[in-house]
Amino acid sequence: MSDGAAIRRFGLAYNPTSDAAIELRERVAGWCSARGLAHWAQPAGATDELAARLPETDLLLVLGGDGTLLRAAQAVARVGTPLLGVNLGKVGFLSQVEAHEVEAVLERVASGGYRVEERMALRGAVHPGGRPADSGSFVALNDVVVARGALARVVRLEVDIGRSHLATFIADGLVVSSPTGSTGYSFSAGGPVVDPVSRNLIVTPIAGYLSAIRSVVVSPRRTIRIVVAEAHEALVSIDGREDRPVVAGDAVTVAALDRPIRFIVPDGAVPFWDLFRRKVELLPS
Repeated sequence: MSDGAAIRRFGLAYNPTSDAAIELRERVAGWCSARGLAHWAQPAGATDELAARLPETDLLLVLGGDGTLLRAAQAVARVGTPLLGVNLGKVGFLSQVEAHEVEAVLERVASGGYRVEERMALRGAVHPGGRPADSGSFVALNDVVVARGALARVVRLEVDIGRSHLATFIADGLVVSSPTGSTGYSFSAGGPVVDPVSRNLIVTPIAGYLSAIRSVVVSPRRTIRIVVAEAHEALVSIDGREDRPVVAGDAVTVAALDRPIRFIVPDGAVPFWDLFRRKVELLPS
């Protein structure tokens, strides 16, 4: 499907724990039926089921907050079907559409009134004992975080960028963010906001102790390697939706994912920097 092609087959990924998302799913399904458009629905966390349906789908509409979209993105990363987020959360940095305007936006999108925007995602892996073999790779749209566990004890992390050593951080943790994720945890930790269509990795320590390095922006051709040098309890958090325990001696690698995540941008959508300003104004001061 090229930019501006008519859309005739919709997938709906929704938050099954949200009454508002279930109600919106029924609204959108009714809208599709009234126009003779093919559609199907699956919970956003049903990654295998979503991935199996996406090859026959022109657009995946994600109904929920940012967490719902991040779960659905796991399936999209496998297939490449473009997605469009409908915000039912509090802020919704990842969503282009608000629930009250969904029918009007879908009218434009179904007739080709949109463009496709490519976003860089992350691929990562945990390497037990720092060995080259990994214990399972993963994909993140927003960020990969290596951090202390429940106990309030800092971790010591050795961080390399490619073949260069960046720093040894004594901190609550470290965020490696994509440009899309730069408005999330990385931003809260003091990292820069990066245009979401750029291709960079943002490396930001969380509450670093006596560290002169606050945040760095890295080429997508580099691999970030984080060795857990010392930790009483630590974990790797993938897009805030999955946590994996790590111990001293383990390494975590993060790099740019070759396949982009494709977002639908409807005609008339608010430009990113205007959207960012509006969303930030909604955050508690």
